[in-house]
Amino acid sequence: MLERIHPHHPKWSKVASVAAALLALGAVSAGAEEAAPVFDSGDTAWVLCSAALVLMMTLPGLALFYGGLVRAKNVLNVFMQCFISAGLVGVVWIAFGYSFAFGDGNAFFGDFSKVMLAGVTMDSAVENGAGRNIPELAFLMFQGMFAIITPALILGAVAERMKFSAWIAFIVVWLVAVYCPLAHMVWGGEGWILQSGAIDFAGGLVVHMSSGFSALVCAVWLGKRRGFGKEPMPPHSLVLCLVGAGLLWMGWFGFNAGSALGATPLAAMAFVNTSTCASAAVLAWAVIEYLHHGKPTALGAATAAVAGLVAITPACGNVAPGGAMLLGFGVAVISYVACGILKPALGYDDSLDVFGVHGLGGAWGAIGSGIFAVSLGSGIETNAQQVMVQLKGVAFAAVFAPAVTAIILLALTAVFGTLRAAEEDEVEGLDLSQHSESAYGFAGGSVVVPELGGAGFHSAPTAKPVHTTAS
Repeated sequence: MLERIHPHHPKWSKVASVAAALLALGAVSAGAEEAAPVFDSGDTAWVLCSAALVLMMTLPGLALFYGGLVRAKNVLNVFMQCFISAGLVGVVWIAFGYSFAFGDGNAFFGDFSKVMLAGVTMDSAVENGAGRNIPELAFLMFQGMFAIITPALILGAVAERMKFSAWIAFIVVWLVAVYCPLAHMVWGGEGWILQSGAIDFAGGLVVHMSSGFSALVCAVWLGKRRGFGKEPMPPHSLVLCLVGAGLLWMGWFGFNAGSALGATPLAAMAFVNTSTCASAAVLAWAVIEYLHHGKPTALGAATAAVAGLVAITPACGNVAPGGAMLLGFGVAVISYVACGILKPALGYDDSLDVFGVHGLGGAWGAIGSGIFAVSLGSGIETNAQQVMVQLKGVAFAAVFAPAVTAIILLALTAVFGTLRAAEEDEVEGLDLSQHSESAYGFAGGSVVVPELGGAGFHSAPTAKPVHTTAS
């Protein structure tokens, strides 16, 4: 049986007063000092490395993955959205985001006790569930990297049409109103989802469902890209996309195995499950594409890998490798149908399939955490009971995140007038109109527009392959 812990918010141990040391002569020191905490250097090193790996998922992993999927005239805008997410969220997290997510608070929200890291010192410690301490500074930075990538995921749904100024305002408000409360409810010590016994080892609800369901609302709110469904919108560089997907796969080991908060057997199990699920998803997607269209595609493989990594995120510390494999097979079917069949049928323009991959993939992973769990949540005795608890968490995230996102968009629209770039700016490309720069000189070159299916999931379909200018 795997160790039963909720790693993202272990019991805090500020390692308070311990008995003052006896002097050599046996007298008790009049000015007794608190004993300094003992930190495990191996666990600390792993958490610090994992934090760096998670940042790599955003920069450059997600930037390359998303950047390769948009048209050449918008690639720098995608990179800038990722960079500003890292910069802005990195500051907000230290200023008050960490306190709102991991302050004591109540069942739904943190508090102001750790604003500007009040009370957090080099001696502040977090117990990692294995009975060993890591610095709170390492923990808060690891969590900060999660906070950076989560709103950045949403940009895939609004790519090529959202004003940069509106994006900046959106991610700050969304982080405070959606991410921090959900992180507290799932990982905070008094959070009600945590207290219910729900499993979310590394962020199926907090990261993927929150961003995926919010992304769908954003895509519908902004409307379709100009020319969507009428003119070709192929990925301008599948090479960049595949490089980004590879970096995401690598960084995900820090994302998932790092969530054990130590170099432990639990981290090793999460590591094995992470890669196993992604591998299974790639294999299953390739088979589905072959049966459906006669050819597996590179973009399909990249999309499948990310979907597999999403699905295993909540479950990686509580399932065996066999369960991870089944999660990978399942998410390949779910995300393939969502991206290749459901989206065209409903007609919404989720540019880079954030909802189909992260929203539904995260929901499947959260439910699968109960179905395939070999280690159950606190107070849970059977897998059937665990599934019911998981469904409550999934239902809440599926309503809370999009509802609050809609309110945010309504408020920002009242402030900005419109969140969408002007028609001439969108036609010119957001690289030039928003940043006065171009990734490739004047965005020249040629690409091939794929048939519907595979790579076509991320573009407006055309009847047959054609050559066009990547602009």
